[in-house]
Amino acid sequence: MNRLTTSWGAFTLTRYPEDPRDQLRAWDASDEYLLGRLAEDGTDLSGTVAVLGDRWGALVTALQAAGPGELVQISDSYLGRQATRANLARAGAAPDAVRLLTTQDPPPERIDVLLVRVPKSLALLEDQLHRLAPAVHEGTVVVGTGMVKEIHTSTLRLFERILGTTRTSLAVKKARLIHTTPDPAVTPRPNPWPHRYDLPADTPAPGLPGLTVTNQAGVFCADRLDIGTRFLLANLPGGIGRVRVADLGCGNGVVGLAIALHEPDAELIFTDESYQAVASAEENFRTHVGDGRKAEFLVGDGLADVPDGSVDLVLNNPPFHTHQATTDRTARRMFTDARRALRPGGELWVIGNRHLGYHVTLRRIFGNSELVASDSKFVVLRAVRQA
Repeated sequence: MNRLTTSWGAFTLTRYPEDPRDQLRAWDASDEYLLGRLAEDGTDLSGTVAVLGDRWGALVTALQAAGPGELVQISDSYLGRQATRANLARAGAAPDAVRLLTTQDPPPERIDVLLVRVPKSLALLEDQLHRLAPAVHEGTVVVGTGMVKEIHTSTLRLFERILGTTRTSLAVKKARLIHTTPDPAVTPRPNPWPHRYDLPADTPAPGLPGLTVTNQAGVFCADRLDIGTRFLLANLPGGIGRVRVADLGCGNGVVGLAIALHEPDAELIFTDESYQAVASAEENFRTHVGDGRKAEFLVGDGLADVPDGSVDLVLNNPPFHTHQATTDRTARRMFTDARRALRPGGELWVIGNRHLGYHVTLRRIFGNSELVASDSKFVVLRAVRQA
């Protein structure tokens, strides 16, 4: 099922973390379509080939076998980068076969082939095209790819407005390609990212109303305070004192920021698998709390880098999508990870949509689950790590 066959060989690919029970593939028809077109067209890969948004490393794993001059992957996902490393190693690629960059790193100075796996976030695409545009020249081959349902008129307009004339291919297996001809005469508007906005006056947490928060492109609800976070902020634990608190899946860090402002003795850990998210959380914390306050900012696989039994409180608003797939797999892994990281008596507080049934999952993992608050859409649940 996870064997991708290309003109440069066949590759066994997995997502990260690897789970034999996971039925989701590490590539899709849009990856196949792009790789097939590059081979069919005899695209010159001898220069610098930059691959943006390669979700699990399928594109660079195949392309490294084609022997490009320099192959660069640019990704916002820690899990995607780990999958890429594992897939490259499985393919027998040299350790330096691909230069792995994050969306926060300086991009290559010159790009001869730019390949774009269209991300779920249009904002992230906009930000990265702006960042990469100076490296694109008149002869750069620019090809985007995605499933038909992921490519909209607004997607094509971004390519056209930032890089040059853009057209799409016919659909194959519900996938489509985007072809852009770079135009040196195009002068894009300034990059609107990162975005800043003021938290509303009715934000239900002391110290937060009116604060200006920074959001890098691609961060969940980057232009407003989402209703789920608002409900969690209205129901945070208080009077916690000198404890170690983890904002798990922190996004822009506003939940951990609320704790930091209201609980001056609390020590904060902000963690997310998105480089854009952790950069946002750190800027918001440093701006409103200051450099003198102890805090950790971790890009990683949940709390994997946090020692067992070292945290008193975990706050979590878990995602229930992985790219286009709806799944509770991420939430289950987060809850299990939280239990490991919590001290006996430590607590996990979770915000979720009522229909997701997180109380059942928490009881399986913790042996208990308590309803803290609910409304017509959301529940806040509390689970305690038993001794």
